Amino acid sequence: MGESRDLLTQEQRSRNMSKIRGKNTKPELLVRKLLHAKGYRYRLHGQSGGTKLPGRPDLVFAGRQKVIFVNGCFWHFHDCRVGRNAPSANAEFWEAKRSRTRERDALQREQLRAAGWEVLTVWECELKDRSMLEERLTAFLEAGIGASAGYGADVAADSTG
Repeated sequence: MGESRDLLTQEQRSRNMSKIRGKNTKPELLVRKLLHAKGYRYRLHGQSGGTKLPGRPDLVFAGRQKVIFVNGCFWHFHDCRVGRNAPSANAEFWEAKRSRTRERDALQREQLRAAGWEVLTVWECELKDRSMLEERLTAFLEAGIGASAGYGADVAADSTG
């Protein structure tokens, strides 16, 4: 790997990176609060009964066979301004890391669909327009089983933020 142009020491960078949360993030909490206020109930972080689902979806609606991922645009390589901009320092590392994340996400969505689950990805940039987000979430959750084809195979690509 090339030389890093990071202005922080390795210890400072490590401390900063360790503070990045994978669960109960602000975007996730916002989506959970919105859905709870609308009367939806769900399980958290990939739990469906005693079974852990592939990819550990943020919200699981077991009775509806639907799951929602709340993804950060940067970390999951969304096609918005934030997601497209990778750090210039250590560019090869970041490109490889984010590409692996994108591939892993696609595989996990496919595994969930193969197991009969419908999948929706909510991107962090979508949280700016609450009314649109609410409409999208409600449409996904209220669609009949098999009727939400628009939220299927390419759900992660259907919103460019």
